[in-house]
Amino acid sequence: MFNDDHNASPINPLPPVVILFCVAIAGVELVFQAAERGVLGGAMSIGWRMDAIRSYGYFNSVLSWMIQTGRTPPEHLLRFISYPFVHEGLSHAIFAVVFILAIGKMVAEAFSTLAFVLIFFLSSIAGALAYSLITTNVPLIGAYPPVYGLIGAMTFMLWVRAKVEGNSQVRAFSLIAALLGIQLVFKLIFGGGSDWIADLAGFATGFLLSFVLAPNGYQRVLRALERVRRRG
Repeated sequence: MFNDDHNASPINPLPPVVILFCVAIAGVELVFQAAERGVLGGAMSIGWRMDAIRSYGYFNSVLSWMIQTGRTPPEHLLRFISYPFVHEGLSHAIFAVVFILAIGKMVAEAFSTLAFVLIFFLSSIAGALAYSLITTNVPLIGAYPPVYGLIGAMTFMLWVRAKVEGNSQVRAFSLIAALLGIQLVFKLIFGGGSDWIADLAGFATGFLLSFVLAPNGYQRVLRALERVRRRG
């Protein structure tokens, strides 16, 4: 459908919060890329990524230590929300940014800036806690658990629209089903860790939070979806 507003900008602007998160993720990765190529920091900078993973990645052993000792140092609590900004490589970070640009835009416009931030970070925390249920020494890094949280919020919007239009609400979950299916195939072929459990927890968190964070209920979400569709 064409937009009849001739005064509308030909470029659909991104919400500032989406730009901020993407710039943060991309900026960290660009620093690592420059360091690994010797452009920044000299010879010692080659290990910056590993240092960042050790300092800001989420380790199951950290949570176990906090439970056993009853201590909650800020530097360890920070890991629950800092690990999404550290990635294992360029492609890992690029896909995260692409998802946030595409899906985060819809969520921020349909809900609010605060809702976007809450979904991102609470999904990050839920992903880390779910990751703690498995036994592994591999750190959890990357923005995919909160990205799946945003996918959960978008799924909620599609679920609401299907409900109001009288269509099958099961179809709203086709995206998450496809993504998890692709992820499973890649892990079977190329191997990989169990970070899918963090992704799934992030999705569930984003979906459930939407019942609370969706402004003015179903009707506001439907109107926001219609605005996004007309701008497209």
